[in-house]
Amino acid sequence: MFQDIGPYVFHNEYSSRKPEEDDILIVQKGRDILMNCGQTLPTVAQVRAVCSLAAEQAYYLLSIDEKHFFCTDVQVPETENLSYTSVMILREMNPGYMGFGGSVSWQLASWYDLHRYCGRCGTKTEHSERERAIICPKCGHTYYPRISPVVIIAIVDGDRILLTRYNRGGYRRHSLVAGFVEIGETLEDAVRREVMEEVGLHVKDIRYCESQPWPFSSSLIAGFFADVDGDPTVHLNTDGQDELAEGVWVSRDELVLEDSGMSLTWDMIRKFKEKHPISTIA
Repeated sequence: MFQDIGPYVFHNEYSSRKPEEDDILIVQKGRDILMNCGQTLPTVAQVRAVCSLAAEQAYYLLSIDEKHFFCTDVQVPETENLSYTSVMILREMNPGYMGFGGSVSWQLASWYDLHRYCGRCGTKTEHSERERAIICPKCGHTYYPRISPVVIIAIVDGDRILLTRYNRGGYRRHSLVAGFVEIGETLEDAVRREVMEEVGLHVKDIRYCESQPWPFSSSLIAGFFADVDGDPTVHLNTDGQDELAEGVWVSRDELVLEDSGMSLTWDMIRKFKEKHPISTIA
């Protein structure tokens, strides 16, 4: 999957190291990220040539082996060689470890950008010099990066799996029922609620499969299998902007893998097709 970058090793522990010219410098602007004309992530030196202040104010994010990633709060202008593009381009970056490192770096850079000011008193925040955190110099509140838990569910009816397709965005491949965990819920409760809300089904025998960090939504996705409980007739949710356009039962023999396996969704679908055993936990 996307996070499987071996033999490279991901290091997300905090460090106070300073950037060197060949380190990667992440510059984010909303859902976009600065890339060079070769569709690779720019180095500190490349950004410095355009905006020296951005390089001087860079701070450390993470490393993959000896490749170090930094980011900056300074907006860098586009040039003939540097331009902003959708961060989703990193999903297909080659080598893959750079795409993963770049996307997690973008996730952290976005978090820093959203916490420039204290949410409690409005004072401009400062970077901690001891840990990955932001501190308010006035009220002393400390902010740490947070991730949102998400559940994704492979709903099974014997030899069939339920595939869905959303009615929004540019992603047109089939998917699985998924959603963010709400306040006060267990993961299993979220599974039951999301399935009922999205496709109007009851499920039983909920069993954990695997998880995946997903930087593009700052989430940690927990994948579950669950058997349909009772009537398998799908009733699509048609409320709101995120309604499903389609929910269809597909037999194991008819199932066509539409993805390379980078996402948890399609890794779970592959496991269903190949009859991987998933033990019951709830």
